[in-house]
Amino acid sequence: MRVLALTLALLCTAPLGAQTSCTRAICEVPQSSLSFTRLIDFNDVTSSLGIGSRIDEVLVRDGVVFGERFAGQIREASGDFDVITGTPLLPLTVLDGGPGQTLGAMHLLGTIVLHGHGNRSYPRVEAVGEGAVAVLFERDQPTLGFDIRGGEQGYASVQFLRRDGSEIDTLTLGPLAEDSYGFMRQGMQPDIAGFILLNTDPQGIALDNLRFEGFDLMG
Repeated sequence: MRVLALTLALLCTAPLGAQTSCTRAICEVPQSSLSFTRLIDFNDVTSSLGIGSRIDEVLVRDGVVFGERFAGQIREASGDFDVITGTPLLPLTVLDGGPGQTLGAMHLLGTIVLHGHGNRSYPRVEAVGEGAVAVLFERDQPTLGFDIRGGEQGYASVQFLRRDGSEIDTLTLGPLAEDSYGFMRQGMQPDIAGFILLNTDPQGIALDNLRFEGFDLMG
């Protein structure tokens, strides 16, 4: 009975049309079609003007951890951009990227956004927004959403992972502009443990307003 109740709760968090039209493992859907109870907006992260501040360690927030990659993966570079390869180890663990190459926080149009620092390293402007961002949820999710800030007609990829480190799906986003993105697991299966956001946008990108937990997982 408990499994049945959970399944029904999952199916009620997205419109039926969105559920039935998702034909791949994870589908990009309008964020407005999803419902969430949790929001991480980064406005409590200390930042400075200009190119912002650097975050050399993993960033922990309620229900989620941010870093550069997962343990077992390797960071490489393609020009100024991070490339993450390899299969994560168990237990799924977020790692930093080392001094000046992990994360950054920046003021942007009245808000604070999170981005990855690329291999050029902080404080070089070429590093800003061109590094990887790894995200690990405390609990597995069937849906999530976030805003991309920046975006100059380049592309991003989002690799979604299960708790055992296996890949669920990788989606390509673009041409990029500042926009909100929503993602839904086929059948609303709650097994998205985390994801890695990479990009090749000419000016780099930032992450803002991470949304997750569209239903009550407790009980």
